[in-house]
Amino acid sequence: MPGTPRFALVAGEASGDLLASLVLQAMRARWPELAAHGIGGPQMQARGFEAWWPADKLSVSGYIEVLRHLREILGIRDALRERLLAERPDVFIGVDAPDFNLGLETQLRAAGIKTVHFVCPSIWAWRMKRVEKLKRACDHVLCIFPFEPELLARHGIDATYVGHPLANVIPMEPDQAGARQALGLPAQGEVIAVLPGSRASEVENLAPCFLQAAALLQRQRPDAWFVLPAVPRLQARIEEIARGVPGLRNLKIVAGQSHAVLAACDVALVASGTATLETALFKRPMVISYRTHWLTYALMKPRHLQPWIGLPNILCSDFVVPELLQSNAKPESLCGALAAWLDSPDRMRGVQEKFRALHGQLRRDTATLATDAIEKVLQR
Repeated sequence: MPGTPRFALVAGEASGDLLASLVLQAMRARWPELAAHGIGGPQMQARGFEAWWPADKLSVSGYIEVLRHLREILGIRDALRERLLAERPDVFIGVDAPDFNLGLETQLRAAGIKTVHFVCPSIWAWRMKRVEKLKRACDHVLCIFPFEPELLARHGIDATYVGHPLANVIPMEPDQAGARQALGLPAQGEVIAVLPGSRASEVENLAPCFLQAAALLQRQRPDAWFVLPAVPRLQARIEEIARGVPGLRNLKIVAGQSHAVLAACDVALVASGTATLETALFKRPMVISYRTHWLTYALMKPRHLQPWIGLPNILCSDFVVPELLQSNAKPESLCGALAAWLDSPDRMRGVQEKFRALHGQLRRDTATLATDAIEKVLQR
């Protein structure tokens, strides 16, 4: 094994950037002189990562949306593959983004480059056929949910459960008062978090509906406050959308700071995705919602293997929080579901206890466990 290993990583969107940055920190503690490059975001770059392309180049969701950017994405993958085949890193680590990473990993592995995939694709939720592609692509899979390694072992895939890194970042008991003070929110009264997603397509599809729901709830609860953590590059667009929503007075839009927002709130309206798990780890009741192009939804729905789409519901194997999707994602419905939480303190406490137990299951020393597994791959 080389004394100073060279790693290549690919992470798409904000969640992948965060996951990769946490592991990069532990890797750099073990190998202080390591070189790491590829595709990544600002949090990875803060750990000394050299981004040949920014992570947001891959932040596209849905079949129809991907088609619009397909030529550029495929061009990036081809260029990245040729560069990696020329430079031959000791290990390639694909962080989530399976549609981009698995094909790339298969080609690199066939050329003798060791590959690790961080975050098992949701084969247990949909697209079970992807397990054969995963088997060809990866020397090892780092799993963030405890049931995944056994599932992969049945298909001959080496895997390690490393816990979910967010379970270590997020405190078991969030400081609501401190978060409200830091955000300039009232110490008392109801605060509702609004999280319409981190992709431009999600903001266009969800932010108008989410903010209209907030305006309806504002009429019912004049003293309530709404706070929206915007991805900085999308903040101006969100502010523009908000100006077009009449009746929404107590709205605070902040750049980033999603964790402070979730700590500060009482309930949240959240786009389906990693943010729903973050909300659960903050022990906040939520309403999960999503809308995408009708054709994207029509193509995806038959492939879904479970009745839930939200990670908290999947992990609890129950509809512990409501999911309002597509035609059900209307301002009136979203407003009603949020009000139902606020009007039911006992129900809120019950789901908070479920989320506290879930937090305990997912809390592991993820960065160290992941680095241990990566080191074993290096030593083979």
